[in-house]
Amino acid sequence: MLDDAIGWGSVFARMNMPNNGHCRIVLTGGPGGGKTTAADLFRREMGERVVLVPEAATMVFTGGFPRVRQPLAVHAAQRAIYHVQRNLEDVQAALFPDRVLLCDRGTVDGAAYWPGEAKGFFKELGSSLKAELARYDAVIFFESAAVGGMGIEGGNPVRNETLEQAVELDGKLRALWSQHPRFILVPHNPSFFKKISFALAVLEGIVSELADVKAKPKQAKAARKGK
Repeated sequence: MLDDAIGWGSVFARMNMPNNGHCRIVLTGGPGGGKTTAADLFRREMGERVVLVPEAATMVFTGGFPRVRQPLAVHAAQRAIYHVQRNLEDVQAALFPDRVLLCDRGTVDGAAYWPGEAKGFFKELGSSLKAELARYDAVIFFESAAVGGMGIEGGNPVRNETLEQAVELDGKLRALWSQHPRFILVPHNPSFFKKISFALAVLEGIVSELADVKAKPKQAKAARKGK
């Protein structure tokens, strides 16, 4: 399985840099998927090659936004999360221009939490699913442990989903993010260690390829100056 994950690197060798000149990888998935743990472990392992963009929803809800289910309140919260997410990415991109952004969730996630159809979320924010997916170079989707009938309790104090809600959110998120041309699934595994090991191998392959792609234009420019 790990060899298969690393093999994904050849896909990313052919990718183009995004319009904003910054490489972005999204870690997403249903509640209790292990993405935040994987992001932190990978940041520690990779050091200065990547920079973590923390989960905007956790920041918003721990910062005072009430987490309730009344539709208009959810709309307000998701609008706030969307704008916090975008600006967090911009801040980290400005502070660390030479690093790959590792995003703990992305701007598409709010559509899965939006009451009603997902297209209403994008219309409200003057965007589209296509435009938001284009912000990112790759999507690594961590399937929720709830899909396998396992508990999703963890260290996040704002998580309040039941197992059934977690499975439903996992499906909605996957339906949205899987439309990205570079979508990789990290499936549920009864062994959390094996799941995280697979995810870290995927991340290592992607970041290595993204770094190579980003370096090539600089190398070519340096070669032209040397002539």
